[in-house]
Amino acid sequence: MTLLAFDWLYLVEKLVLIAVIISASLLIAMYATYFERKVAAWMQDRIGPDRAGPFGILQPLADGGKLFFKEEIIPNAANKWLFILGPCMAMLTAMMTSAVIPWGSKIDLGGREIALQIADVNIGMLYIFGVVSFGVYGIMIGGWSSNNKFSLMAALRGASQVISYELAMGLSLIALLMLTGSLSLKTIVEQQMSHGNLWNIAYQPLGFFIFFVCALAECNRAPFDLPEAESELNMGYHQEYSSMKLGFYLFAEYINMFISSAIMATLFFGGYDVPFLDESTLNPNIAALIGIAALLAKTFFFIFVFMWIRWTLPRFRYDQLMDIGWKKLIPLALVNMVITAVVVLLRQG
Repeated sequence: MTLLAFDWLYLVEKLVLIAVIISASLLIAMYATYFERKVAAWMQDRIGPDRAGPFGILQPLADGGKLFFKEEIIPNAANKWLFILGPCMAMLTAMMTSAVIPWGSKIDLGGREIALQIADVNIGMLYIFGVVSFGVYGIMIGGWSSNNKFSLMAALRGASQVISYELAMGLSLIALLMLTGSLSLKTIVEQQMSHGNLWNIAYQPLGFFIFFVCALAECNRAPFDLPEAESELNMGYHQEYSSMKLGFYLFAEYINMFISSAIMATLFFGGYDVPFLDESTLNPNIAALIGIAALLAKTFFFIFVFMWIRWTLPRFRYDQLMDIGWKKLIPLALVNMVITAVVVLLRQG
């Protein structure tokens, strides 16, 4: 392709879409901290943040400003460059996972159709698994480079936890792949939207349950927050961090929670599909906006469930965490995969 034949508008569209998705992810992650504190307060019969702005709505800005202006401290015995690289990797991998999620159908601007997805690749789920697997290095590097034994122990916990629960998560998705025949998230959503099909939760309830539990563990959320066990490890793998380096780790956790919720809504709950609504009868732009709102509503519901679980269930012991991953979830995922394979074969026969 020559330089003159290159579609510069396409490049601009993708850059704008990337900027919008990154900005929205950061904004949602920022206010997820506010809603987590409000949900916790509601469950514990407290008020929660109420000083910074009406109903405390400006509290995330105050927290962000506090982190931004705090002193940058790097321990003398730490590996300086790896100490800086750890939180950067955690934040980068958290942002990269949103690239293959279809946030809506298409919008029409001046006769030009713009897909609301950064990249529609036919191995979308493999891409997400690859990026998530890479993200564990942010935890490992941060814990090891601090030259603190408690940070290192927490990082080792986090690495073994992610590896253990990724196996069960991958097996649960193999069953979904048998039904859909595709790893493209766009294709999976379109299949759920097609006439006569139900959302995948109707066909894979056990697969969704396994995926959801593994998502809790992958995001280091309670009751699987062993890498951040304050009572056992002082604070966790980021206890030597301050200022925005610590902020990056905290933001990465909430972005991961947001993206995990969006992926669950996409794979099992129709993505941007709205039940009993025929999008073909609507203006494409209106249908796209309704689809975006539907996907965000499903995503926010899962974020609320993440928070609900955190303030309801106690933290597992480390041996219990490993036992659930290896002795419970992996066998369940294998059984679900075999049952799905038999059903698919019977249907084809």
